[in-house]
Parts: sequence; C-alpha cells; structure tokens
Amino acid sequence: MLAATLGLASCGDGDRANRGKSSTKDTTAQATTSSPEQTILFFGDSLTAGYGLDDPADAFPGVIAKKIDSLKLPYKVINAGVSGETSAGGNGRIDWTLKQKIDIFILELGANDGLRGISPTETTKNLQSIIDKVKAKYPAAKLVLLGMQVPPNMGADYVNKFKAVFPALATKNKMALVPFLLQGVGGHPDLNQGDGIHPTEKGAKIVAGNVWEILKGKLENPKAVY
Repeated sequence: MLAATLGLASCGDGDRANRGKSSTKDTTAQATTSSPEQTILFFGDSLTAGYGLDDPADAFPGVIAKKIDSLKLPYKVINAGVSGETSAGGNGRIDWTLKQKIDIFILELGANDGLRGISPTETTKNLQSIIDKVKAKYPAAKLVLLGMQVPPNMGADYVNKFKAVFPALATKNKMALVPFLLQGVGGHPDLNQGDGIHPTEKGAKIVAGNVWEILKGKLENPKAVY
C-alpha cells in the first residue's frame, strides 16, 4: 500500500538595504504535491479474505497490493473479504463498509450462493443492491465485477443461469468484468488447497493476474503489465 508523498512549500525572504535605497527580493512560493492516494476496496468472501492461507496477505488482493507498491502507484488496497459470505450477507454489511471513501470498488461475491444452490435471480437482486448502494454513495467510483462459476454437478440449467448473472450485471451497470476469477486455477489440484475450492499461495498469484489484467485499465498511468 503506497502512501502519497506531499511536498512542502518553500519561501525566500528578500533583503532590505538601508542608505536611502531599499529593495525587496521576492521569491515565488512553490509547492509540489504528488497525486493523492486513492482507495481500492475488494469486497468479497473467503476467496478475497484468503481462507486457509498462512498469511491473508497472500490472497489475491494482497498480491495486487504488492504489485501496486512495486509500481509506486498512489493507491492503497483494502481487503474487505469475509469467509462464508453470501450475496445477501454482503448486501447487509455494505453500508458499513461504505463509510470509508472508495475510488475503485471490486465486487467478488456469489460463489457461496452457487455452492448452496441459491436462485440466480436472488443472487442477481442482492448483487445489484450492493452495486446501487456503491453508486449512490460514490458515483465517481470505478466498478469491477469478478465473475464466478459453479461445478457441473450443480446441473447444466443452474450452471448456465448462474454463469450468466455476472456478464448481465456488468453490462447493465457498465462495470469492468473479469469473466471467471478462478480461470487457470479452478479444477487444478496443485493450485488449490485440500478442499479443492480455495487457491494455494501459488494459485492466488494466478488469480491476482486474472484480476490485474482488467484492473490495470482502471488505474491512472499503470506503469507495467502484470
């Protein structure tokens, strides 16, 4: 997380000469201020929180925070992930979360809805409510939605309806979309913990790369490709 650096104004005082003559030497005060620090908030469930990792900072938001620091970009990252969170739970706590100013809001919820077989219509309703509240409080905030999918054993009809929730919301709300957060990680045992759901530290780095590919376009003057 990178702190903004503020330059100090400097002033010079002129000398006043005596003997009937006086002159004043003026210097112009100059101030140099770096770009103000902006806040990126990740709002999600255990995938965001880093469930099962020895250090939560190794979850994908933490990996992105380190990337931002390395690029010396004026952003700080806040991880607002809560393990076990559903879209309804997120909708219930979003107002409290919005007490802090947000410049970029990244929404990662829905996976637990899918694993519980909650109606995609209900998930859509809850996610839309979260989005509406963010827009109302911070209309200038940039929004990013992280798409999720459910295992095929949930049934083809449910799988397809659930998958469609995220692009539909992104289009409706003009949000940037990561089509599938766990692309390249889901279904790979070597990149997931024993539960087969949560990424390992290595898997989290790949997930961070998926997000960075979309997020970097929302940052001001990104200096490098992840």
